[in-house]
Amino acid sequence: MEDNLHNSSGLPPFTLMGLPGLETSQHWLFLLLGVLYTVSIVGNALILFIIKEEQSLHQPMYYFLSLLSVNDLGVSFSTLPTVLTTFCFHLKEISFDSCMAQMFFIHFFSFTESGILLAMSFDCYVAICNPLWYATVLTDAQVLRMGMSVIIRSFCMVFPLPFLLKRLLFCKANVLSHAYCLHPDLIHLPCGDITINNIFGLFIVISTFGLDSALILLSYVLILSSVLAIASREERLKTLNTCVSHICAVLTFYVPMIGVSIVARYGRHAPKYVHTLLSLIYLFVPPMLNPVIYSIKTKEIRIGLHKTLLATKF
Repeated sequence: MEDNLHNSSGLPPFTLMGLPGLETSQHWLFLLLGVLYTVSIVGNALILFIIKEEQSLHQPMYYFLSLLSVNDLGVSFSTLPTVLTTFCFHLKEISFDSCMAQMFFIHFFSFTESGILLAMSFDCYVAICNPLWYATVLTDAQVLRMGMSVIIRSFCMVFPLPFLLKRLLFCKANVLSHAYCLHPDLIHLPCGDITINNIFGLFIVISTFGLDSALILLSYVLILSSVLAIASREERLKTLNTCVSHICAVLTFYVPMIGVSIVARYGRHAPKYVHTLLSLIYLFVPPMLNPVIYSIKTKEIRIGLHKTLLATKF
């Protein structure tokens, strides 16, 4: 029994799992994840390049989109090392400190994405409901302050998590359910009292995802009421169309998160691969879809992408 007891000084390693119950399909899954990684990294890099090169896109909306693309790249690179070693090289052990670092970055970028989507909803609200105030409210300095506030908030929320875990005693088989380290997965491994961890975890979820989603919903209620006051049906549709990309990005981010939460809470008897697949969708699909959505639905991005592709041919 003593051999299985570890605290922070023992630094117990963790064993990562690929796709429990579907081991024979893991090579195909790795190919799929490889495609998702490629689309995500190339797509978000292109978005950043286009916004940097096109002077006409140096506006608050596109600054927030740049921040979203950087964040999506961060999500992809946070999971890439362990996913690659687990599915491709079958190296499933990860050290305690490496696991804590990966957990920190995954949750940091996840909380940051929620904050960026909130900032983008505020941008839509001001543009539609108070267009005359747009240039005054959303100055470059204000956009920078909003971006820094989102980053600092995310850092402060996630920073205590590794330390709260390191103080606990680990006496179980340290086998994780995924090919990467997540706090909800790690919290089930210690044998000590995890009340503080649970309370703090609930607090940061409510004060980030809960608060952000409520404010995003409120902003769209106000936007919708303002749009419905427009007499022309054509103008109403044109105005709403400016927010379609953001609405899609919000749904892409929050719907998988809600699915993961529901299955974790009510689907305890579901096969393990269901939990793993939903987690993969939550972490991999938004970074892949966001550049696709904005490339399709945003005319200025489409034009910039067309120019970039033409330039590469010559």
